Amino acid sequence: MSALLEVRDLSARVEAKAILDRLSLSLPAGEVHAIMGPNGAGKSTLSHVLSGKPGYEVTGGSATLDGEDLLALEPEARAARGVFLSFQYPVEIPGVPALTFLRTALNAQHRARGEAEVSAPDFLKLVRARAGALKIDFDMLKRPLNVGFSGGEKKRMEILQMAVLAPRLAILDETDSGLDIDALRIVAEGVNALRAPDRAMLVITHYQRLLDHIRPDRVHVLAGGRIVASGGPELALQLEREGYDKFAAAA
Repeated sequence: MSALLEVRDLSARVEAKAILDRLSLSLPAGEVHAIMGPNGAGKSTLSHVLSGKPGYEVTGGSATLDGEDLLALEPEARAARGVFLSFQYPVEIPGVPALTFLRTALNAQHRARGEAEVSAPDFLKLVRARAGALKIDFDMLKRPLNVGFSGGEKKRMEILQMAVLAPRLAILDETDSGLDIDALRIVAEGVNALRAPDRAMLVITHYQRLLDHIRPDRVHVLAGGRIVASGGPELALQLEREGYDKFAAAA
């Protein structure tokens, strides 16, 4: 049986600079995999290529979601299929209340899949429940998206979006950056609550501290644009002790 996400020999470049080099990765449904690696290894590039961010040119290989060619789809089509990217640096959208943004995004996906839109009462009920679990004050959702939010509030808002949209594939790009211990724990609890047999998560991080809370099924080391080592959670502990030098040398 094929994995939910299957990446084979994926190569990509940005502004004529090669970043990914024949990267292969298999992510089954129901599992959480962590990607770790030094700066410049290609971790964020991988997340951007999978989500369809403009400016990233795929020069070889393939990526499929549930057997469908992911790279052939526009970014909005990938989102409708269930691809979600939590940004390392969430953007501010002045003038657009967070609630309006969330409901617009949710119903856009429903329309793209030929599903009925979510009514206002049902949407508010859903958001109140999800926001409460993430300790997000409901009044904050009436403010423009991320405008004036702290780093922790922005990251919790990202996880709230994931909880509302219920993606098939969630890619978390350094969700732990800029978080204090309390915010990290709350965000991690929100991620763990979304584990499901039909959902897969790819967690990109530098640090073991996030994986203390979000325990991955597999850990992959990305260096020189490709996966150079894979193992269980103990691999992350080894990286914490020894660093990336030997893996970077192998790449």
